Amino acid sequence: MFAEPIPNVTVAVGRDASLPCVINNLGSYKVAWLHVGRQMLLTIHTHVVVKIPRFSVSHDKQKTWLLRIQNVQQADRGYYMCQVNTVPMISQVGYLQVVVPPNIVDSLSSESTVAVKEHQNITLICKAEGYPEPTLMWRREDGNAIPIDRRSRVEKYVGEQLNLTKITRMEMGAYLCIATNGIPPTVSKRIIVDVEFSPTIFVPNQLMGAPPGKNVTLECSIEAHPRAISYWNFNNSMVLSNDKYTSTIMENSYRTNMQLTIRNLQTSDFGSYRCISKNSLGETEGSIRLYAMAQPSAPPTATEIKSSANKEGKQNSTPLPPKRPTTVWPAVYNNPYHPKRTERPPTSQKEVERPESKLHGSSTGSAYIIRWSAPQLMVVAVQYILTGPYIPPYVPQNVN
Repeated sequence: MFAEPIPNVTVAVGRDASLPCVINNLGSYKVAWLHVGRQMLLTIHTHVVVKIPRFSVSHDKQKTWLLRIQNVQQADRGYYMCQVNTVPMISQVGYLQVVVPPNIVDSLSSESTVAVKEHQNITLICKAEGYPEPTLMWRREDGNAIPIDRRSRVEKYVGEQLNLTKITRMEMGAYLCIATNGIPPTVSKRIIVDVEFSPTIFVPNQLMGAPPGKNVTLECSIEAHPRAISYWNFNNSMVLSNDKYTSTIMENSYRTNMQLTIRNLQTSDFGSYRCISKNSLGETEGSIRLYAMAQPSAPPTATEIKSSANKEGKQNSTPLPPKRPTTVWPAVYNNPYHPKRTERPPTSQKEVERPESKLHGSSTGSAYIIRWSAPQLMVVAVQYILTGPYIPPYVPQNVN
C-alpha cells in the first residue's frame, strides 16, 4: 500500500519541515501521524489532534499525505510514524533531525574582561551549546602563540578551559573562544585579559650632551598596567609644556613613550632630569644627565693652488722647487731592462788599466762594482718610489 518510504529530513532549529507519506489505493481507510518518541498522536486524516499550532497536515487529493511542522524546535527531533488503520494496521516511520548552530552560554563562561597580577595563574572558561555538540577552540586576537604550561606555545588550543600559568605582560590582550559544529554560523566570544604590574622605565640614553643655544630631546620608555600617570621633573619641579619645553606622550597598549624637547639651551638648563611614572601598584623613575658640550669648531677652508703663470702672464711669487738631477744614459741603455744596464756605459776616454784584469789573465775585461752606504740605499729607495728605477753614474774604484 505504501508507494515509497518516508525520507529522513534534517532541518535547522527555527526552520520549517515537511514529512510526506505516499499511499496507493487507500480506499476508505484513514491515515494518522504520530511522534514515536513522545508517544503523541498528531493528526487523523485531515484533522489535527495535537494542540500545537505549529503542526498541520495536508492531502493532495491523490496519494500523498504531508505533515508540516513550522518553526521546528529541538523537542521535535525524533521518529515520526505514518499509520493506516487497516486490519492488521500498517505503518512506516521517518526521522526528523533538528540541528542547532553553536551558541556560547555567557552565564557559564568567563567575563568579557578579566584582570590578573603578573606571574599569577588564570583560567579562561567557555561553554557552548548546540547540536551536534560544538567544538571549542582558543586563539589570540593578535595572532601570537598561546603559552601552555610555560613549556610550549601553540597557535590554537582546543577545549572548554584555557589555563594560563604564571602569565606575563607579553600574554596580555584579547583571547577568542570559537565554537563550531558544522552548522553555520560559527560564533565566538572575546575575552580581554588585563595583566597588572607596577611601572617599569627604560632610559635609552642616561647621559646626553648638547652645546648651549641648541635644542635637545630627552626620551623615556615606560611599561605599566593599569595606565600610569607619567611626567618630567627638573630641579624638584614638574616640567610643563611651554615655549621652553615640549612634552609628548605616545601610548600603545601597556607601553608609553615620553619625550621632552628643550629649546635654546642655557647654562641653567643643564643638570639631571627625571621621568616619573605612577599607578595603583607602584611608582618608579628614570634619570637623564644633561651636560654642556663645546661648540663644534668651523671646518678648514680649501685653498686654491694656482699655476706659475697667471692670466696676466706674470710668474707666481712662490718659487717652484728645484728639479732633482737625473742620470742620463746613452741611447743604447735607455731600456731599463737592458741586460748590460749594470755594466759601465761606453766612454770615449781611454780605458783605465785595472789590476783585477791581470789577476784573471785578461786585459780586455771590465768590472762594475757598486758600494752603497745605508743613507745612499735610503735615497735610492725614495727616488725609486717617486721616479722609477735609479742607476747611479759609474765611478771607477780600485779593487784591493
